[in-house]
Amino acid sequence: MAVSESASAVRPASTTLLLHKPYGVLSQFSPEPLSPWSTLAPLVPVPGVYAAGRLDADSEGLLLLTSDGLLQQRLTDPRWGHWRRYWVQVEGTPTDAGLQQLRDGVMVQGRRTLNAQVQLLADPGLAERVPPIRQRRSIPTAWLELGLREGRNRQVRRMTAAVGLPTLRLLRVAIDLMDGGPALSLDGLAPGQWRPVTGAEQERLSRLSSGRGGRAGGGKSGRAGGGG
Repeated sequence: MAVSESASAVRPASTTLLLHKPYGVLSQFSPEPLSPWSTLAPLVPVPGVYAAGRLDADSEGLLLLTSDGLLQQRLTDPRWGHWRRYWVQVEGTPTDAGLQQLRDGVMVQGRRTLNAQVQLLADPGLAERVPPIRQRRSIPTAWLELGLREGRNRQVRRMTAAVGLPTLRLLRVAIDLMDGGPALSLDGLAPGQWRPVTGAEQERLSRLSSGRGGRAGGGKSGRAGGGG
């Protein structure tokens, strides 16, 4: 469902949208054979746009969709290491030592993760996920905010598991364009809603895709743009 502007409005040469991807949806428009997951097609009836980066089907949150191939390449190139911010509900009680391990890097599939931004997060008060998370009464849960500049396969989940904190729920809430402006965020978007980027956002994104904006973030490990 679109918000703030109609999908039929006159579009610029390239089309870029921000989507709050719900749980249970693949980051693609074509179905996978025998997959139980839905696709983006019912949510975003806009031709010619594709995800710049990905979120796993069992993750939620911000997904940028664009028809600009150069922008897609720039946002997913690990050399630029655009910071992405996640809210993560974990099972267990985080310790200072465990949080510092996440900041310094943990071993995931034989390679150490890059330095991360990690802090405890007060319960953000999100609506209950559909379906609800698995939760055991005898084990507490907590929320973390993680900032990553790389996007390896299921990285957030593997990182929290490495310090004894299984991930129960994962949302990407922001993508930093690293141009000094505000990060693109989920603000104003309920699960399943999308909006076209604003004129100011489009100008910033156009600078990125033309190589005139942003700064290298130092990401060197694996593919970028995923992580969730």
